[in-house]
Amino acid sequence: MNKTIRRTAVFSLLLVLALLVRATWVQGYEATALADNDHNRRNVIAQYAQPPGDIVVAGSAVTGSKGTEGGDLAYKRTYTDGPLYAAVTGYSSQAYGTTQLEGIYSGVLDGTDTRLRNPLDTLTREQQDPGDVLTTIDPAVQKAGYEALGDNKGAAVAIDPETGEILGMVSTPSYDPSTISGTTDGDAWQQLLDDEDKPLLNRALRQPLPPGSTFKLVVAAAALEDGLYSTVDERTDSPDPYRLPGTVTDLENENPSAPCENATIRTALQYSCNNVFGKMAVDLGQDKLRAMAEKFGFNDEKQDVPVRASASVYPSGMNASSTALTGIGQFDVTATPLQMSLVSAAIANDGLMVSPHMVSKVVSADGDTLASYEDAASKRIVSSDTAEQLRGAMVTVVEEGTGSNAQIPGLEVGGKTGTAQHGENNSKTPYAWFTSYAEDPDTGEAVAVAVLIEDSGAERSEVSGNGLAAPVARQMMEAALK
Repeated sequence: MNKTIRRTAVFSLLLVLALLVRATWVQGYEATALADNDHNRRNVIAQYAQPPGDIVVAGSAVTGSKGTEGGDLAYKRTYTDGPLYAAVTGYSSQAYGTTQLEGIYSGVLDGTDTRLRNPLDTLTREQQDPGDVLTTIDPAVQKAGYEALGDNKGAAVAIDPETGEILGMVSTPSYDPSTISGTTDGDAWQQLLDDEDKPLLNRALRQPLPPGSTFKLVVAAAALEDGLYSTVDERTDSPDPYRLPGTVTDLENENPSAPCENATIRTALQYSCNNVFGKMAVDLGQDKLRAMAEKFGFNDEKQDVPVRASASVYPSGMNASSTALTGIGQFDVTATPLQMSLVSAAIANDGLMVSPHMVSKVVSADGDTLASYEDAASKRIVSSDTAEQLRGAMVTVVEEGTGSNAQIPGLEVGGKTGTAQHGENNSKTPYAWFTSYAEDPDTGEAVAVAVLIEDSGAERSEVSGNGLAAPVARQMMEAALK
């Protein structure tokens, strides 16, 4: 063999080896990345190749599917009572992707999750029968909240304080996920995007707004835990009016005739005295107040239920006057309805907060458990004594104070109203809040609920936590316990 032929043969052999190495690399190391690439059409085809698994509420599926006509996507998602459960399920759209539980558990629901495969399936990558997602939602609580919110723009969350199970999660206005589940729903999608009321926004989890006077529960908890005051019935050092430090502005009370001067924490919650909690926030200092807020869950960037909630915020770097305003849930304090339901849940559960979750189990087509969330972790937020005192004060709010519309015969109900300023110099309609708990004294069963009415269309003078939000909470608590 002459030199030219030998060199050509060696070069050709090297090219073959290079191709083999590259093919091995693609097959062995890049296969997963290529398979998971967003531009890989096969993923979408696989997602809709068979009837998907279901999202289940109290043993009944609230999702379904139906075959499509033509195209390479064989099935599309359908929803039972879509608007009622949209804040829980999210949507699964052939054109616009997936959200919430539909997105988080898409692999289980379409049969591509690796947990559904046996060892042989892992090698062949054969698609399996899809699994189901079992939620903690109580249909009676969900329906009660949805109907009570009605045409209002708002949200509500109900939680079992002892287990952390989310029994209801409602956001209004809502939408029907079925209308955007296909590939030819562009008009319906655009209509949702153009709607000024933002029906696609889950206000229960992703619309943090000033919590107003409901935040006074956090301030009271900090004062009791720090020892600033020993009981909710000890007189506070709270001049009325209270001059904001470093300013010529007085912090006014909604009811000028209320007995707020040097009022006890119980009385201050009963009448929602701004002077008491503004002064209390300054006396505690922003660091101690932030520490208590963060124990309750504020400033948590990874609050998953399992859908990730927007962080509720207690700010930092403030002067004394701004700190005073945070004491009444204003300035830059923001909270989601989920967050404020957790405040009441921890107080109702003797000071312990159980991790909130709206999925109990994820199961295979055969019913085998792939993941369970029934034994959720808990942590102590405040002492048992502090929790007991705050429950007593919250009961006073409902029985004798600003939360009377939450009363339920036969149940112990405690709550806190809030009317949060909105717009520059409070120029826009305020937000109405109510956070509460109810307990059946006979069974010991309890529920915690937080309600936000972002906009009811009512006149400014008619907006209050007791008038708008408390009735929604009452109906959800009744549905949970009665």
